[in-house]
This record gives sequence, C-alpha cells and structure tokens, in this order.
Amino acid sequence: MRLWKYVTLAHGAGGKETSDIIRSLIRGRVPREYWSVEGGTGLDELDDSALIPLGGDRYMAVTIDTYTVKPLRFPGGDLGRLAASGTINDLLMAGARPLAALDGVVVEEGFPMDDLAGILESYISTLTGEGVALIGGDFKVMPKGQLDGVVIASAGIGLVEGKPIRDSEIRPGDKVIVTGYLGDHGAAILAAQRTLGVEFDVKSDVKPLTGLMLPLLERYRHAIHGAGDPTRGGLAMTLNEWAEKTGTVILLEEYRVPVREQVREYAEMLGVDPLSLASEGVAVLAVDGGLAEEVLSFIKSLGYEEAAIVATVHEAKDPRYAGRVVAESVTGGYRIVEPPSGEIVPRIC
Repeated sequence: MRLWKYVTLAHGAGGKETSDIIRSLIRGRVPREYWSVEGGTGLDELDDSALIPLGGDRYMAVTIDTYTVKPLRFPGGDLGRLAASGTINDLLMAGARPLAALDGVVVEEGFPMDDLAGILESYISTLTGEGVALIGGDFKVMPKGQLDGVVIASAGIGLVEGKPIRDSEIRPGDKVIVTGYLGDHGAAILAAQRTLGVEFDVKSDVKPLTGLMLPLLERYRHAIHGAGDPTRGGLAMTLNEWAEKTGTVILLEEYRVPVREQVREYAEMLGVDPLSLASEGVAVLAVDGGLAEEVLSFIKSLGYEEAAIVATVHEAKDPRYAGRVVAESVTGGYRIVEPPSGEIVPRIC
C-alpha cells in the first residue's frame, strides 16, 4: 500500500488511492468486532450498502455517500438527481427496496438561492418519484471561498426481504451482466469540464434503477450473487473489487462491453480507459451461469436493450492470478485490467 504525505484529488476518485484511504485510515483503525453488527455486514464486506439483521430473512440496508460534481448542472442531470439516484441505487445493489433518505447539504456563502432551490427540487423529486421518503437531514453554510458551490451527503435506508446480495458470494461459473451503455456519465462530465473543440452530445445516464432491480429481484433474487453500480472507477474498479474479494479470476470479453462509439473515441482521445469511466444508471450483476441468458432476456424485456453478458468468473488455478481481471480483445489478445489509479475524472460524483 502506497504511503502519502498529503491527501490528493486521486484519493477521492474511487480507484486504488480511495481504497488505500478506506483500508488504512478507517477500517485499519476500527477493531474487527466493530466492523459490522452481529449477523450483518459492514466494513468486512465494503459493499455498496451495509446490512443490519432484523430477524428471519429481513435486513435493514443502510448506505451513505457524499456527492460533489463540477459542473453542478451537466448534460442529463444535476447534483440533486445524482445524489438521489446514487442513494437509491446503492440500496438496490444490496437487494433492498429503498424506503427513506436523509441529506446533509453544505453550501458556499453567496451561492444563488434559485440555483440551490433547483438542485434540492431535483433531489426531492427524484426520491419521491421512486416512492422514497425524505425523513430528515442537515443544512450548513461555509464562508465564501471555503467551499466550491454545494456538497450533498445523502444517506439511504432500505429493507431486504429474503436473500441479500453480498458480493463475497460471487463464485466460479458466474456470468457478469451489464445492463446498458457504460461510461456515459464520466464522458459527459469530462466533456463539460474540458473544451476541446470537439462536438460531443452524449448525456449522463444518471437515473434510479428501481424499475430494473425490483422486478429482477422479485423473479431472480436467488440467481444474483453480486451487484454493483459502476460509479467512480467504472467497470474496471467494480470487477477488480469482486475478484479481490473472492480470490477468483474474472475474464472480461472486452469486445462485448457496450460503450457508445462516441464515448470510446472521446475517452481514447483524452487517454482515458472507457472501462474506468463512471456510469450512474447501469447495474453490473454477477449471476448464476446456468441462468444468465434467461436473466439477460428478462432485463431486455424491461427496456434495457443494450444489456449484455460481458465476463465469466473463474477459479484461480494459479495463485498468482487470484484477484485479477483479465480482458480478452476481439483479436484474441489478453491484458490485465488494473484498478484505476490517479485522477480519472475530477469532481465527478
């Protein structure tokens, strides 16, 4: 683990540096017996949501994230929609029905009141549009120059009835499904932050995934062994976390990954791997290999036509490759997909 003298923007980008901070400065200082509530999950799993047992086959799912994006309004959404969608989706990835949210809003002195009202309206309408209550929160103002605009911390509470989704249960033979085009959000933010004289009309995919995940959980909960929304660090980080957690090798058929051609070209022009770009309206699912085609067909019937099976989980027969993600190109070549490192896209979510 790399040691740093100062915090850098890379530490908040969702890649290796973020993982270093979590493991060394947070989890490494918490006694193991306090990593989770007895019978639940927390710092031991580091999934999108923690689980607290309620008795029987019922769990409370809890999540929190802090949202900061530049610009605050971007093609396809804004900070409010981003925060609400991210909160809802993190609960869904644990197999939970989202119930309620709480927010912590910090605003810079002098920020236009009309702009703040618009962001908060977007946050609230996104929650309530999915049947999620806003049950409390906090509001603070920082002196001008001590904060850049607005930051929203959003916590979510959900209910799991039945088998929760724990990424540690991913196993050899599972297939990995992505439910739509990858990288749209990251590319849209890149384009909004940088003026390169190139026409780029892709919008962020930011949206809640309740219409996908709740029907999917109702029919195929037993077949879903892992789930994540590939936000900071994109698909590359999600798959690396899964492989490391389970000690498996994930073989990614890179040519099957749905990425818009314009997103791919724009990312390559900037020297960014499209697999590392964030998506805010896509799920990545590890499902039972024997049911993968059936699950994929059901996902497409829900309107997610670009969904695809993109990878297979394998046993690590050689311990040197345990915890690795290997990508196969259309020409049959192979490369190791490393966890993203450095500033992938600053101020993205």
